[in-house]
Order: sequence, then C-alpha cells, then structure tokens
Amino acid sequence: MGLASLGLTACQGPRPDGSFGPTLGPDGTVESGPVAILLPLTGRLAEIGKPMLRAAQLALSVPGSPILIVKDTAGSPDAAAQAAENAIAEGARLILGPVTAAETGRVAVVARRGRVPVLAFTNDQAQSQPNVWTLGITPGQQVRRLVVAAAQSNKTPVAALLPDNDFGRAMAEELNRAAAGGGQPPPFIRMHGPGKDSITAVVNELAGTAGPEQVMPFGSILLGAVGGDLKFFAAAFPAVKIDTKSVQIMGPGLWIDPASGSGVLAGAWCAAPDPAARQALIRDYNAKYKEPPRPVADLAYDGGSIARVLAAQGRMNVAGLTQQAGFAGVDGLLTLLPDGQVRRSLSLFRVEQRKVVKIADAPTV
Repeated sequence: MGLASLGLTACQGPRPDGSFGPTLGPDGTVESGPVAILLPLTGRLAEIGKPMLRAAQLALSVPGSPILIVKDTAGSPDAAAQAAENAIAEGARLILGPVTAAETGRVAVVARRGRVPVLAFTNDQAQSQPNVWTLGITPGQQVRRLVVAAAQSNKTPVAALLPDNDFGRAMAEELNRAAAGGGQPPPFIRMHGPGKDSITAVVNELAGTAGPEQVMPFGSILLGAVGGDLKFFAAAFPAVKIDTKSVQIMGPGLWIDPASGSGVLAGAWCAAPDPAARQALIRDYNAKYKEPPRPVADLAYDGGSIARVLAAQGRMNVAGLTQQAGFAGVDGLLTLLPDGQVRRSLSLFRVEQRKVVKIADAPTV
C-alpha cells in the first residue's frame, strides 16, 4: 500500500476536549497522509489561485506523492476557515495555503485545534506562529540579508528611512531585531510619508547626525520606497552632502525590477531570489500548461515539493518541517523554525541605471 493510500482514513468526529483531526502517534505527530491546498479558485483572487493550484499539482505529479485535497476559499476568511475544517475532517495531514493574511489568521485557529501544520502563502510575518509558517518572501528576510552583507563589507551601522506603511514598519522591526540580536543600540530609524517634503525632512534629519565634522556616522542607509519617491531621495542625498558612493544605499527586493525606479540610485543593493533559480520551474510549467508561471506559483510549488519530500521521508509532521537541513525551494533554500519563522537564503544584487546585476549568491547554509 502506497503512502497516498495510507492517508485515506479520516477523523472520526471530535475528541472529548473538542479538538479534531487525525489521530496522533505516541510522539504527538502523524507521519504521512493527504495534503490539502486552500486557494481562491473563484472570486476576485481566482487569477492568483488558479496558477498556484497548477504549480502545486505539478510538484505533486511525481509518483509516490501524497493525495492533494483541493479546497476553494473564494478569498474569504470565513470560507477559508470552513475549507480548513473540511480538509482536516477528510484526513489532511498538512495544509498548504491560504493566500491572504486575513484568511491565514482564521485557518490557523482551525489548524491548531486540529493539530495540523500550515504552510501559508502570505508574506505577512505577523501570521507566523508555532505550527504556521508563511512561505511568502517577507520584508524581514530581505532586511536580514542586507544587514549581513553590510556587516561583511564594513558598511555598518545601518540607518533606515522607511515608508510609514505596513511594509516599512516590517522592515523597521527586523532592523531593530537584528541590532538587538547583535548587542547593538537601537538603530536610527525614521518613517516618512510619500512625496518630496516628507522625504526631504527625514534626509535632513539623518544628515544632522553628521555633526560639525560632517562625518556621516552610518555605513549604510536602508530605504523601502519605490517609484517616484526614489527620485526625491536621489536628489535629497547630494543636497545635504550624503555621498552615496561611500555610504551604501540598500533597499527591498522590489528594486530588482527596473520598473521600480531603482535606477536613480545606481550602486544601491537589494536582496531577492535569483531569477535564474526559477528556470527549471518555468520549463516544466510551460511544458505542461503552455504558459509561464506567475511568481506566486513559486510558493505553491514549494509547498507541494515540501509535502512530497516529507511523505517520502515518512515525516509529515512538525519535526519533519523543521528539519535542520531545510528545503531547496524554487527561490532558494528555506528553513522552517519551530516558532513559525522562515529563514530564506536570498542573493544580493547591485542596481545600475538600466539593469540590476547579481553580486553575491544566496548562502547555502
């Protein structure tokens, strides 16, 4: 009997404590069984959900892969919670998805009660918790890679001028965490609104830290802006004598796309997955579906691949998910930690006026 067949036994109703889900072994884990994927296959997010389903099915098309239980969330937190409950009742040992942070929050409650781990596709790190991992590439992962690169290049300490939005606040949180972890004082961080006036104000405040000697006390400046706001930074730095040839400018993975406007800050660094790493997925997806995969498909493919690996190992449980070796994902190595955090190995790129070039590979350990 194959692994997929072994997972067909469903839960026989709730336990006396009100929890439900697969019966657990003596170590509190289940070794194998079906996998559920929760995606918006109808509604306004269906154009995201459908290619993600195809990618997961492609990852699980290898003989010996676990059965895939497909559930439609329609992009609704309520529907996602019900989908998770139904999937667990059908014997799911692992949940892939859902897509949004709001859906993930509701699914996490159901999955915790059912004792089933979740690999969600959101990049909202706030949703990470024991038994729930977010596979989306987070602002924090990008900041962590940049801080390491700055330290290796003697471009510390790092100051940050970040947009006053969820993305910028997530970057600030990780920079604070990195400083605390290294025993450093809280870093210089200022949040700004959109537009010239707000950006000029924070750049002037940063320049004021140079003191009468006009020596900038920071080796790097972390930004989170994109688009037209980058032009205001590019104009504001030289106006206050911040030399971006000696002070390293760093920014988010969005800068890898020249359409982000990053070219006005030639010489800046950004951290992102290496696009070359996707070539095998692009080839296989194209061969099967006659079109290239959207970037979101990477997450679903990785989720399906992790499920396939765990089934082959007979370790479809938290211990398997958090194995020290991690997993070779489409966008690089990823390691799932017991607290729900995900470590990703990202490459380092340098921005030029019309292109972005890789200057350092993603770490392999």
